[in-house]
Amino acid sequence: MPMVVILTRDVEDRYRGFLGSAMLELSAGVYAHPRMSAGVRGRIWSVLADWHSQLQRGSIVMTYADSAANGGLGLSTLGEPPRQIVPHDAMLLVRRPLATGDTNR
Repeated sequence: MPMVVILTRDVEDRYRGFLGSAMLELSAGVYAHPRMSAGVRGRIWSVLADWHSQLQRGSIVMTYADSAANGGLGLSTLGEPPRQIVPHDAMLLVRRPLATGDTNR
């Protein structure tokens, strides 16, 4: 049972209450559980996805250990994450858009 971390940004209070009932809130919008089963993780994600499809606000990112995924890190997102995450050579990288006028290409 791997560690699960969920990050929320600009979401309704209902997410905080729901996630706080199943996980430890480490900081505002940051939730962790040290030994969550895949079944529980899937049910929690199902509720979050259902709410997000109805409310259409904010973003949610969930990470967990997954030996079949790039870099061994499973990743699920809802909404617009602040960065684009791309697989590259068996690892995950973060891609940021260049600022206009940036000469360091």
